[in-house]
Amino acid sequence: MSAVALPADVRSVEVVLPHDVSAVSDARRGLNDYLRRYEVPVDRRDDARLVLSELLSNAIRHAPPLSSGDLRVSWWIDPRGIHIEVTDGCGETAPQHITGADPEALGGRGLAIVTVLTSSWGVRQRNGGRTVFAVLPH
Repeated sequence: MSAVALPADVRSVEVVLPHDVSAVSDARRGLNDYLRRYEVPVDRRDDARLVLSELLSNAIRHAPPLSSGDLRVSWWIDPRGIHIEVTDGCGETAPQHITGADPEALGGRGLAIVTVLTSSWGVRQRNGGRTVFAVLPH
């Protein structure tokens, strides 16, 4: 992924990544480069990278890959905000909005963080895949 060069006029990016934890750092780096190119402030870039990390980590941990054996990640900016999408092979459990994480739990806070940092997020299912999407305000 680090070899992806973004032309000056690009508005959206779609990347195919391995269904492996190594994909998270590559995706974060690509998103940061994209957002920096569009002069998104550092604090918003940090938030966007965190949201991407949570969505991608959940896909790797809780869902199978797409039939091609990998995952698809997309991001773009429009007047509504910074959009991030992660598409996986649709696991048995669906991501759910968390109203309160148990302070004693070892995990389960990722989607609560996504809820706080985004203006909206949700799930779409189609053609054997599931896409978790999020929109961060500018």
